Amino acid sequence: MAEICYEVVTDACPSSVYESTPAHSRRRPRFQTVMHEDWEKNCKRSKQEALATRYSSIPRSSREDFSDQNVDVSSPRYGVSSVCGRRREMEDAVAIHPSFSSPKNSEFPQHYFGVYDGHGCSHVAARCRERLHKLVQEELSSDMEDEEEWKTTMERSFTRMDKEVVSWGDSVVTANCKCDLQTPASDSVGSTAVVSVITPDKIVVANCGDSRAVLCRNGKPVPLSTDHKPDRPDELDRIEGAGGRVIYWDCPRVLGVLAMSRAIGDNYLKPYVSCEPEVTITDRRDDDCLILASDGLWDVVSNETACSVARMCLRGGGRRQDNEDPAISDKACTEASVLLTKLALARNSSDNVSVVVIDLRR
Repeated sequence: MAEICYEVVTDACPSSVYESTPAHSRRRPRFQTVMHEDWEKNCKRSKQEALATRYSSIPRSSREDFSDQNVDVSSPRYGVSSVCGRRREMEDAVAIHPSFSSPKNSEFPQHYFGVYDGHGCSHVAARCRERLHKLVQEELSSDMEDEEEWKTTMERSFTRMDKEVVSWGDSVVTANCKCDLQTPASDSVGSTAVVSVITPDKIVVANCGDSRAVLCRNGKPVPLSTDHKPDRPDELDRIEGAGGRVIYWDCPRVLGVLAMSRAIGDNYLKPYVSCEPEVTITDRRDDDCLILASDGLWDVVSNETACSVARMCLRGGGRRQDNEDPAISDKACTEASVLLTKLALARNSSDNVSVVVIDLRR
């Protein structure tokens, strides 16, 4: 996360005592990776059955025609790793929803992947994990071939998500987490959001904040998002045009506070911090994989290195077999996400690290 440079501490929330012996200081950080199928096991079973039923109902001739067009109709394999790292609290969240939407004019599903990096507290990122894919699903129209329709859909979804977060914060009555003790309550809490919707022939990415999406194509990295930093020339012009300022406080920050120029939430910094996403639509070709990750990875690992690591793991894992279940977390992709996480920690990343690796090979 791009951290906020202050924190409110009250007598009602005393600090915990942490062990500080020499042996403890030498102890390497440990983390546990949970396979994603354990998170949503029951949900995935129903999705798998629905996908199998939908595909089996398609005439054989239609299936053959579709495969001739080199379009992948199954759920892509994926792997997830999300760790607290050297932070005391986990504020990242990850959302994986294979076959989350099936357009009315198409028999083939679309797949949703998202990484959310919270700051100030974890509840905005958690709220995005629970709700944003549903909002995107509600905004999707029957025909999404036009790029402007995709952009409009994502912009509306992010705007609705931002409004939900603000109204939810206003409705909180009891203190459930540390942000409820801040003044103004919950206003200084927000989250990045990098989201990808994968269709049989397109990769749609919507980004708000400094999490990142990188496509590995023919062994080379292709950034599908651009970090929203306050000193980015166009972002600096937008902030100053709205009457705000960018102040350097160990790094460029909006009003000297937030180290990103776009985010969901952060109501106290509006209109300088915008929730409007930047959207890219990319045609699927000879792609290897897509990597979505929080800045805990990208602060210490380059796009080139991340793609090289992911490709190495995928080559070792082989391709999907015809009888393989598509809608489950994949070993090779999981190994890639875990290895990238370990690499970030080995390079002294000071943040939470969340990585999603999606296999796009046909």
